[in-house]
Amino acid sequence: MKYSIVDIETNGGDKITEISILVFDGEKVIDEFTSLVNPESNIPSFITNLTGITQPMVVNAPKFYEIAKKVYEITKDTVFVAHNVNFDYGIIGKEFKSLGFSFKRKKLCTVRLSRKLLPNKKSYSLGNLCASEGIKINDRHRAKGDADATVILFKKLLVLDKEQEKSVISTFLNPRSRQATLPPLLSKTVFDNLSEKTGVYYFKNETKDIIYVGKANNIKQRVLSHFYDKKKKEVAMCMATTDITYTETGSELLALLLESSEIKKHYPKYNRAQRRTAESIGLFSYEDRSGIIHLAWNKLKLAPNPITKFYTAAEARNFVEKLCEKFELCPKYCHLQTNVSSCFHYQLKKCRGVCRKEETIKSYNSRVQEALDSIKYKEDNFIIKQSGLKEDEYGYVLVLNGFYKGFGYLDNKKEASLEEYLNNIESLKDTKDVQRILNTHLKNYPETLMLLEEAAY
Repeated sequence: MKYSIVDIETNGGDKITEISILVFDGEKVIDEFTSLVNPESNIPSFITNLTGITQPMVVNAPKFYEIAKKVYEITKDTVFVAHNVNFDYGIIGKEFKSLGFSFKRKKLCTVRLSRKLLPNKKSYSLGNLCASEGIKINDRHRAKGDADATVILFKKLLVLDKEQEKSVISTFLNPRSRQATLPPLLSKTVFDNLSEKTGVYYFKNETKDIIYVGKANNIKQRVLSHFYDKKKKEVAMCMATTDITYTETGSELLALLLESSEIKKHYPKYNRAQRRTAESIGLFSYEDRSGIIHLAWNKLKLAPNPITKFYTAAEARNFVEKLCEKFELCPKYCHLQTNVSSCFHYQLKKCRGVCRKEETIKSYNSRVQEALDSIKYKEDNFIIKQSGLKEDEYGYVLVLNGFYKGFGYLDNKKEASLEEYLNNIESLKDTKDVQRILNTHLKNYPETLMLLEEAAY
């Protein structure tokens, strides 16, 4: 069997600046191709500081399409081997795809092989792994230097593989094996032990920091889908993942609520949605001396008992604009147009004229109340009943006086008091995201709402 030991350097993105391919027959290198590559784009200074490859060095270097045939031919009928193979293989594959060709080779990852054949290392980066094995790297972070070191490492792994009762390399090359699919730093045992139930999962890096939080109806299946996703963000996230943990919730609604809370708590690097941590703006209403109800927003400390909360004033304004349009409210009394005697929307027939005394205050206020009712829950005190973690229990979401308090689990066999509901919840913050999650759920599953008796308060 022949192997192509490959290493590439990039511009920090997905364009190659240098490539080295060493064809290895298991004992020695029998062919080689190394070249700088013109990425046809800028090389950032931090990449130059890391690799030593400058813009002038690649100006006259061949572009990838000029070396594509050589790359294709030298790797033909070989196993593609690299340290973090999905990175090098993915970048080269993308270059070929841009030329209208597909690039498919069997592949092996020396990180994953090392984790299996050289266990209990503190780090499996090429530099640290070679240092621990006494392998000298000449010209670190250059394609040829790193490829040479990978050849020595791979040769050692081949020897160790022969000592195994069952070949690890054969297992990894099995097309039905998930070994090549998993991130290089993630143990297969961790993946195999993932739950197939509903809940929240956490991707962690080498320092055990949570870098991504997600929810799923089938945790293992959803996690696997991340590994197949070839988007740049997903690939970078998976490359950094060394561990995955999870929490079962029993239902999708509880998973959504926990996911939202955990994102705001840990602020993971790869979560964009819901990552904001503190709402600072409150929406409120008041009645002026004429009896007209106004909608306005302000900082929370100046808006006691807000109807709902927002992260920014711009978000609050956008929300009120939509209410104004949907319920034909007057922008003047929604504080969207100031210092005007009558609003501009009247001329566009989007305001019924309360600002010109052409609509009665009573009629206008009834629509304001409709708008306010659309924001709030239809009931003030209720639980939303959900599946539990076990057959003899149920999960529930608790809302009191119009505010979300958290969720918990109780025994199926007995009726619960308000005190029991409160004592068994995981207390969580009521946020705009939570309100959106609960309102969407109640719209789709109104039968899950159960009123709490007022006598319990």
